[in-house]
Amino acid sequence: MAVPSTFATAHSEAPSVAERAGHGRRARRRASRSCHGWFEAEAGRPDPVAVVERQSAARLPELVPIRYGRMLESPFRFYRGAAAIMAADLGPLPNTGLTVQLCGDAHLLNFRLLASPERHLVFDINDFDETLPGPFEWDVKRLAASVAIAARANGFAVKEQNNAVTACVKAYRQRIREFAGMRTLDIWYAQDDVDRTRLFASSMNKEARRRTATATARARKHTYLQAFAELTRVTAEGRLIAPDPPLITPLRDLVTDPSESEQRQLRTLLDTYERTLSSERRHLLRKYRLVDMARKVVGVGSVGTRCWILLLLGRDDDDPLLLQAKEAQRSVLADHTGGETYDNEGRRVVAGQRLIQTTSDIFLGWTHVVGLDGHGRDFYVRQLRDWKGIARPDTMDPGLLRLFAQLCGASLARAHARSGDPVAIAAYLGGSDRFDRALAGFAQAYADRNERDHEALGAAARSGRISVESR
Repeated sequence: MAVPSTFATAHSEAPSVAERAGHGRRARRRASRSCHGWFEAEAGRPDPVAVVERQSAARLPELVPIRYGRMLESPFRFYRGAAAIMAADLGPLPNTGLTVQLCGDAHLLNFRLLASPERHLVFDINDFDETLPGPFEWDVKRLAASVAIAARANGFAVKEQNNAVTACVKAYRQRIREFAGMRTLDIWYAQDDVDRTRLFASSMNKEARRRTATATARARKHTYLQAFAELTRVTAEGRLIAPDPPLITPLRDLVTDPSESEQRQLRTLLDTYERTLSSERRHLLRKYRLVDMARKVVGVGSVGTRCWILLLLGRDDDDPLLLQAKEAQRSVLADHTGGETYDNEGRRVVAGQRLIQTTSDIFLGWTHVVGLDGHGRDFYVRQLRDWKGIARPDTMDPGLLRLFAQLCGASLARAHARSGDPVAIAAYLGGSDRFDRALAGFAQAYADRNERDHEALGAAARSGRISVESR
């Protein structure tokens, strides 16, 4: 059978490996590798507190003080909630134009152990609220700065801080070079499973191996059944979500007189979400019935956004499914990328996650809901907790932080290789450590800036400009 001419033309025009590499090297004219080695705020830089306040204006006002309280705990906690500030800082800088699907918030605590649908533990990115296409180095810079900020929090010497940052960026650069030489399907199937994590740890000391084994075992215990036991209780009406206000507030406590219309809203949420799943997963979801729903406070940067946990039961009260429906707002990168738009921000998050994460939750989907306040909002939905292992950088010595930073850098490279052109990025980065050293300089400069921004938020709290609550 003859191949249609339009198909042949489209695929015959794909650039060769040499052309792709040439494109990457030419990107150095647009943004040299050494130009990434500094950061100096522009004269007209927006007030960082005002940036955070603008975000807060679209959030639940009673929860905003909790967000500020969490951000004020430390410069690292502030950084976790300051993705919008950094996006505004990165936007005006020279960029390579080498586009990938960005995580958008690639800091250390957004990498963790996760369960694959095949029930294997993998190490991967876990947060996609800000995902959009953009220059690959934006993610690398955000990750590198988070390493420096975490190292400072642990009291490491400047040399130790820089060693951790350069190890992270070197792992990214070397992994991208590996992917540049791989077949396309091999890149797509690549995973950072527990065996690879153990291989990294095997080159370290006994403590690193012990910590890796402990983290793996702990992740396997963080199951949906554990969450079910922690978050629910048996009542006269059956198994329901246990209140812990203001962090967990059941719907029945948010409205004085739950009405039939509100029950219809809950059913609409599930019905519209269900349609975004594949047919076999819709079939699985229909084996459960919705019995309760509660608002939950999550994270640092996300505090104040609408986030619901949904309790569904299958065969009986001991057969649960816990889903999380998290509000998806406009990405903080949107004003700085000029990228594609979506009719639903939840769909944007899901599309980005499926593109760059090797193994996504089987219940991942999106929906649009008219809330109790009458406003329509976008959400993405996934399981609340399933085999998640979260790192503790604050407990790591210099060697362990360097190892963890390497794991994160290599994992980020895998995500970028799936969505971007690893040949072009590898050619841009080259075989030397020039980019690695440049990012160490950037990370130190941005860690300084982050500390000053953290202090500015503290001053706003002391002056009464913002209200703070510790939770």
